[in-house]
Amino acid sequence: MKRYEGLTAIVTGAGGGFGKRLAERLAEEGANLVLSDIREAELNAVAGPLGERAAALAGDVSKEEHSRDLVDLALKRFGRLDVAFNNAGIAHAFSKLPLMDSEEARRVVDIDLMGVFYAMKHQLPVLERQYRRDGTKGAIVNVASVAGIAGAPRLSVYSAAKHGVVGLTRSAAAEYASKGIRINAVCPSYARTPMATDALGALGENAASGEKELVRGVPMRRLAEVDEVIEVMLFAGCPANSFMTGQTLAADGGITAV
Repeated sequence: MKRYEGLTAIVTGAGGGFGKRLAERLAEEGANLVLSDIREAELNAVAGPLGERAAALAGDVSKEEHSRDLVDLALKRFGRLDVAFNNAGIAHAFSKLPLMDSEEARRVVDIDLMGVFYAMKHQLPVLERQYRRDGTKGAIVNVASVAGIAGAPRLSVYSAAKHGVVGLTRSAAAEYASKGIRINAVCPSYARTPMATDALGALGENAASGEKELVRGVPMRRLAEVDEVIEVMLFAGCPANSFMTGQTLAADGGITAV
């Protein structure tokens, strides 16, 4: 039996990185998918090969109406919503806090924190209504970061936004634990996604030394592979994982162990 057979899942940020691979793996596990990304061409390139079991809607998660529209699309296309992976996010360039551009800081907060707030605001009532109607349990997985459970020098605004995601996750989990909804956060460290590899690529011949610097504080001394993080996400959202809520799952190579 596939872990997500017949379930309907929302995945934001599905045009690349974690979201792209997550969509592919969920499809392999039997899920119907509602996929979102601000980059329409990349989004359609992911959704197209998945056929009728995937619906795509391009949009900006920092706009509340997009979160509402994603939930509406899930209900219209598949008749229900079972699990949501609120994955979309951005980072900012390394910078000391006083040197951060204020507009860039606002954009990071709007996408990384408010985007998750808007998503849950529209997902939770549907999941609760389904539970009250027929006992169907639901799950939400918010993608935070190891920077959401520890400080991140020169990534202060990103870290603050991801700390906010962890706070939203824990608070909502406590509110909805008795209503059939589990809510957890996955907190990866640097992984081999475009967010890291593009930055390293820009270093040219210094890329190797740049990667060594990125993983200097990681006990495993390496970047995470995308599939390693995806396995944690799939575990967090899986119906069989039925007694875990309000948790931060650090896929961080041991950073938070020391």
